[in-house]
Amino acid sequence: MKITKKDVEHVAKLARLGLTEEEKEKFTVQLSNIIEYAETINKLDTSNIEPTSHSIPMSNIFREDKMKQFEDIESIMNNAPDKEDNMFRVPRILE
Repeated sequence: MKITKKDVEHVAKLARLGLTEEEKEKFTVQLSNIIEYAETINKLDTSNIEPTSHSIPMSNIFREDKMKQFEDIESIMNNAPDKEDNMFRVPRILE
């Protein structure tokens, strides 16, 4: 796939970038080279390779949530702009 100057202009417009003619020419060449290099992957035989989401095996690294009592409630409630009975009071959003 060859990137054209028109493609660069379109992407620049979407990104709201003002490019000079010199920059458009430069980016056209650079992006074409990048796409051409990436297309070399298509030449590889991947018929015996299983699809994966990661290149290396991964396991779940999340810890289990554990509840614990927080003793200094007053220090947190001092930060609340509006509070009621040790709870944050927020604007009503449902009628």
